[in-house]
Formats: sequence, structure tokens, C-alpha cells
Amino acid sequence: MKLWVVIVNYKTPALALAAAASARDDVVQLGGHICIVDNASGGDSLERLHAGAATFSAGLVEIVAAERNGGFGYGNNVAIRRALRSGDPPHYVYMLNPDATAQPGAIATMIAFMDAHPRVGIAGSHILDSDGSTHASAFRFPSPLGEVEGTLHLGIASRLLERWSVAGDAEQHSRPVDWVSGASSVLRREVLDEVGLFDENFFLYFEETDLCRRAAKAGWECWFVREATVMHERAAATGIKDTSRPMPGYWFDSRRYYFLKQGGAGELALANLGWLTGFGLWRIRRRVQGKPDRDPPNMLRDFVRHVLGGAQARNS
Repeated sequence: MKLWVVIVNYKTPALALAAAASARDDVVQLGGHICIVDNASGGDSLERLHAGAATFSAGLVEIVAAERNGGFGYGNNVAIRRALRSGDPPHYVYMLNPDATAQPGAIATMIAFMDAHPRVGIAGSHILDSDGSTHASAFRFPSPLGEVEGTLHLGIASRLLERWSVAGDAEQHSRPVDWVSGASSVLRREVLDEVGLFDENFFLYFEETDLCRRAAKAGWECWFVREATVMHERAAATGIKDTSRPMPGYWFDSRRYYFLKQGGAGELALANLGWLTGFGLWRIRRRVQGKPDRDPPNMLRDFVRHVLGGAQARNS
């Protein structure tokens, strides 16, 4: 099989089915399959997913009920393991968020790119917000200096620390990058065979960063493909961009685990120091200059509790 599309649903069945519908034409053209994993949503999510799947061509869309809500990586792994164990394992796995819709030809464009570039193991697409504006979907790996740049919110510092900035400007051309957004990305099967699947210790966030980093260490390239476009209702499925609410605990836990895994306690300590330095200076400058407070409530308190304190609470 050429392609296996994975959509992980948690209490957003209408969005997941819309995402599947947006992928349908390309999947049929490529000879693929769509697997929607329900992460133990409860309620009537499964019934609605099964009813929606019945409106597609027979056998095109499969609904799989996960045993628990284990997070993004866990849900994708449920589908990927199913694909790899099948009698006809796919050449590529394409992950599409339930709150994203692929534009016509986008998936086919990404697969054609992968076919033409055999050393590219992972590729991500151009992503548009629902208002049509482009947002960053290609990134640099996190680092202690990147933590300073990301929390300081100071133009001159961002220019000086540009090479360590995690979120660069919106990309205008296809090019190699460190990692790409899991909202719309394709994985080559050989990469999964070599470096493994998602690390399920990440509940949500940083899991695609970790997978791209493992692939890079194994010699695989990661690319941003500008010619493929996906519309994304940012965080419609998670609500993490709503700054009127505190950041969820799983974001802090995933960040802490990422730095521990990649660089050990020393790198985590430096990353925490960088974050605290940047964020502390930003809060002081915000007050002095009378700038509006756009940070989530209790950000510093939650950072200390989850990251420095090693809390493992997960607000799933």
C-alpha cells in the first residue's frame, strides 16, 4: 500500500470526519487508507465516527477505538502499529490533525516529494490559519538559548539569538528544517522501522520534535514542503492557544521530559534557567512599559510546579 492516513480524535468527531473528507480524493488517487483512532472520547463519539465512516467508499475509512486517552503519540502509534502489521504495510504514514483539512492535491504533492527525495524521512506541509494567514510550521530544535529567546519577547535579543529561535518566520520556500508540525506531516516507513514510533511518555506536544530529532541522529532529513497546503483551526482540538486559561500541565511535563531525554539533567537545568531568565525579564519590562498581559494565568507558578518541581500531573 502506498499511503496510510492517521487522524486521532478526542471528543471532536465532526472535525475528524471533515479532516478525513478533505483527504479522501488524494487517498483514493494514491491507493491508500484512512484510519481514525478514537482516544477513548466517551459519549457518542464512536457512534458518530462509525456513522460518518459509512458515508465513504466501502473500506476507505476505518474507525479504531483506543483503550485509553494516551495522548497524541499514543493514538498515532495505535494506527501505525496496525498499518505495519498489515499484510500490505504502507510506504508512507501521513498524520493529519482532526482540526485540519488538507487542500486538494496537498497530500499527493507531499507523497510525490517524498518519492523524489529518498533521504527525506519526514516532511511537513505549509499551514494556514482559518483566516488565511500563514503561521510557522517548521522549526529549530529547542535549546537553552532558544528558551531565552522564546520568553524574552525583545526584538534585539531575537535578532542576536535568531539561530536558536525555535519558531522562525513563516517559510516561503521548501527547505530542510529541524522539525515540522505534527498537524500535517508524512513519515517514511523505513524511518519508523529504524528509529521506532512516537515516545508515548509525551502526552501532548514535543513528541513530533523528539521523533524528528531521533530521525536526524539516524541520518534522515526533515523538510518543509511549501507547495502542500493545509488549513488548520489552531488548537481547536486542544484549546491550548486560549491564553485566558492556564497552560495545561501536560505541556510543562512534555517540555521537561524532552530536555531530560535529549540532554540529561544538565541541559534541563540550563533550559529552565534560560526560560526563567527570559520570562522574568519580560514580566519586569511589561510592567515598566505598561504592556498588556497576554500570558496565560499563573504561568510562572505552574512552570515551577511542573518543571522545577518535577510534577507529573497531566490535564488530559
